[in-house]
Amino acid sequence: MFWMISGAMALAVLLHAQEPPQEPGKSIGSISTQGNLIVFTLNDGVLGKANLFDLAGRTVRFTPDGAGYRVETGALKWDAEFGSELTGGQVSLKNFAFPFSGKSWDSFSVGVTGSIAFTEAAGGGAARGGTGAGDGVGRGGRGGGVTIGRFDELREAGRSLVNAQPAICVFMKPRMSGQRFVKELADRVVVTWSLTEPYGNIQDFSWTPTVNRFQAVLGKDGSVEMSYQQMAAKDAIVGLYPVVTGGTEKPFGTVAGEEHPAVAPHLDIKSVKLAAVDELFLKVTLEMRGPALPESDPGVVGLTYHVYFDGHKPLPVRAENAHADAVWTIRGVGGGRGGRGGGANRYMVSGSGVSRTVKVDGNTISVQGVLPEGLKGGQQVAVYADVTTGGMPGTTAMQIAPKAVTLAGIRDPELHLSAVKKDDGPFPLVYESFHYLSLPKMRDLSCTVIKALGDKFDMLAYYSDFRIDNQEAGTPSDGPLGGGPAGGAVTGIGAPQEGLAGYCTQGRFQWEFIQPVYVGSNQMWEFPPEGLTDTNAHNIVTYTHQIGERSPDGKLLSYDYAMSQIGHEIGHRWAAFISAKVGSETIRLGDGAHWVAGLQAQVAFPYQRPTEASAMGGGVWQDNFDGTFTQLDDNYYVPATGWSYLDLYLIGLIARSEVPDFFVLRNMVAAGRDANGHPIFKADRTKITVQDVIAVEGPRLPDVDHSQKKFNTGMVVVIEHGKKPSPELIERTNGIRLRWMDYWETTTGHRASMTTEVK
Repeated sequence: MFWMISGAMALAVLLHAQEPPQEPGKSIGSISTQGNLIVFTLNDGVLGKANLFDLAGRTVRFTPDGAGYRVETGALKWDAEFGSELTGGQVSLKNFAFPFSGKSWDSFSVGVTGSIAFTEAAGGGAARGGTGAGDGVGRGGRGGGVTIGRFDELREAGRSLVNAQPAICVFMKPRMSGQRFVKELADRVVVTWSLTEPYGNIQDFSWTPTVNRFQAVLGKDGSVEMSYQQMAAKDAIVGLYPVVTGGTEKPFGTVAGEEHPAVAPHLDIKSVKLAAVDELFLKVTLEMRGPALPESDPGVVGLTYHVYFDGHKPLPVRAENAHADAVWTIRGVGGGRGGRGGGANRYMVSGSGVSRTVKVDGNTISVQGVLPEGLKGGQQVAVYADVTTGGMPGTTAMQIAPKAVTLAGIRDPELHLSAVKKDDGPFPLVYESFHYLSLPKMRDLSCTVIKALGDKFDMLAYYSDFRIDNQEAGTPSDGPLGGGPAGGAVTGIGAPQEGLAGYCTQGRFQWEFIQPVYVGSNQMWEFPPEGLTDTNAHNIVTYTHQIGERSPDGKLLSYDYAMSQIGHEIGHRWAAFISAKVGSETIRLGDGAHWVAGLQAQVAFPYQRPTEASAMGGGVWQDNFDGTFTQLDDNYYVPATGWSYLDLYLIGLIARSEVPDFFVLRNMVAAGRDANGHPIFKADRTKITVQDVIAVEGPRLPDVDHSQKKFNTGMVVVIEHGKKPSPELIERTNGIRLRWMDYWETTTGHRASMTTEVK
């Protein structure tokens, strides 16, 4: 995966490889039209509620009390003397050791994204004394501190950090950058951050730096104060994450099932046992009539266990009448999409709060985690379970009816920090996730549109007036790889058609954004704001340099960032999944999402510059015939670029005979730059022909004479319940809509057309 090539990668294969398949989509809103735009009004509360940062100008104090902490929020306390600026993340203490997570630490790592991590391997320092039971699994990242996954929602990421490693999240927000300072005194150490959110680039929400100044004071007595002087950002994780490893387990409920002699023993759940662990974790153990399948068994693929939690009153007594608040899913998988993801068979776990670890022991399978979002300790809920086979949606093998269980002996570690009182607690760990609205399920998006307007769209792109819980302004993409109006599968492109029903299509719908793009993000501006210079927005200089080679008539093309986004994402409908066979060797040309950097992928019909590399990656390489190659255009998809000959063949717009021979560079080593600043690499050159691709993937079918040439994209504005689309959202989406049709026809050499019809 390339960070630089796609701030909003499709990651179609990666998403499927890392996450269990989702259930079939359902309608989550109402649909109307406004001109050539689709207006998608969400149902009330369907994306949950935002929880935006409310501690600016305040100080939160955490005071040790036994094995936990008391918490109180008060007036701002601020040390204006920051001390020395850190050049790296490591801090070594000289005057005292800080007690935390059962140990005393004389060193820690300060993350540039607003966190502090404690690890024995963090560099010179080690924990001194203490009786802790280990550090857990560290998630340290560049510059120290704590990291989360690139596409993780902060709403759930706060739960995922529990017992990952000892850490303090002062204002843990990915992609921040700036300065860190440290000052050690006799009885405390002061750590101060002065950071900006990312700005100026295609995946950013701001064209200029933002101010975020906050501070942590770690006391010799183990106390922690977090202070927030000036804050522009509204989403982050804040709290203390000591590792809790006592292992004290207290059973509190059992949901019994009936025996099903006709069902295989490993599918027949006898009971679901519930226990509280360390008053913090919920443990769920499924007991089967016979031995559970080990992960190495081929039979785990497509096998799925669900455990449901429903707190709606009155509690349901039948599964068909239930509406689960949370589901913990254990699914057996065997690699990535279409079996190309690699790796061994394994169980994957998903669901709010649940750990990714599965324990198989004899007749049992168990998982544990913190309470799912929306559930509270002491609450009475209905718990039920089922087993399905055959993948998604699967065939139900058996089901256990709901039974009322009280979630006894468990505390929710997430608190509303501004409302906690000193007399509350103590809490073994405590945090709060500040976040925007939750991400919609991608199948729900397509199903809502298609059920209302019909199966008339090849692609769907979504734009909104609200932000969602994503650190990037762009969106990944996915889809069932439908076959257009004819509905037939496209073969020879390395990716199979699948899951049509899940997207509510009979075969036409092919690809979509999986989340809406916010109207205020950089990529929805027609042009960058005027007056930006290298003194207030360094990335803008990069941007204007990138588009300095403007269109042939010398004009800056409008909505360039938007075209970079939609062109790249829609391109994932066909690329980059293929390999080529050269001699006896099979060479992957794409990484499952993008062309490899060394692929010669010069654009056939440039969008705005004479020399462009494919929107899907690769580069334009000049062979210097001395073992070196000059990179004339790189694998970054900004400014917006067109399609290579290989892309056009896979899309079905040129014949195999029209694809010139190309090559791929391997074993690349940087070797300086030429007089024009272009990078030079030493590399091994391997010639590739389209016939080498066909030797692996088969011919592209339907072929160029029978392939789809007319495409229709639904341009969708998504709004919250009870609201109307803003004038900016309508204007900007319409601008993108018009530019998208022009972009498509230009970059396909007018061999294909694009419409945005809604009727």
